[in-house]
Amino acid sequence: MTARNDSKQKKVILITGASRGIGAYTACLLASQGHQVIINYAHNDQEANRIVDKIQTAGGSASAFKANIQYANEVKNLFDYVIQTYGKLDVLINNAGILRLNKIEQLDDDSIDEVFAINVKGAIYTMREAAQRLEQGGKIINLSSSVVGMNLEGYGVYTASKAAIESLTVILAKELRGRNITVNAIAPGPTATELFLNGKSEELISKLSLAAPLERLGTVEDIAAVLDFAVNDGSNWVNGQTLRVNGGII
Repeated sequence: MTARNDSKQKKVILITGASRGIGAYTACLLASQGHQVIINYAHNDQEANRIVDKIQTAGGSASAFKANIQYANEVKNLFDYVIQTYGKLDVLINNAGILRLNKIEQLDDDSIDEVFAINVKGAIYTMREAAQRLEQGGKIINLSSSVVGMNLEGYGVYTASKAAIESLTVILAKELRGRNITVNAIAPGPTATELFLNGKSEELISKLSLAAPLERLGTVEDIAAVLDFAVNDGSNWVNGQTLRVNGGII
């Protein structure tokens, strides 16, 4: 992570679910480039503050704000904080999400409600606020998943939630016509994060590791590199797209 001091490049970036995994690594990477990063999180104060301290110790700018994005009022408070503290918002990275695995016939009501509350409703709430508050030339980047194309057994409700994200991405990009705001989605394949590894057998992890032609799991570094591209000006002509980052698994 090499720091970049070009003031023209500096942006105010809000990352939801950024206290760990892909979100945390991406926050550190973008802060190292001189961007101002807001780390949103729902539960773990200690982890969120650890990431903020790490960024600040390295000379970057970051703050944390606790808000559960499944609640519209908390999302509004989050965006109020960003605008009041930084004066503007340039980029939203919609990274928060949960994964619940089970066959459709075995899904309980609470799991269905929880996945859609966070992965779909939460993303809509943050996209709605961003659409109203982003600066001209801003960017909205939604995290989808390559399971949308893989159609794996046991991933039904999660896949449905991410398919919704991809459709919403295209629709919002069209609705923001004339404002020079891009809306894109990044769709990782199997990636070695706590969210992915939790609850899976060694046999399943090994099987998924070998499924892509590159024969390994993705890393947070792989995904953050593409998010870096999506945030910065090299992606200005990319709009309404889903970028699949999965080693060729589909």
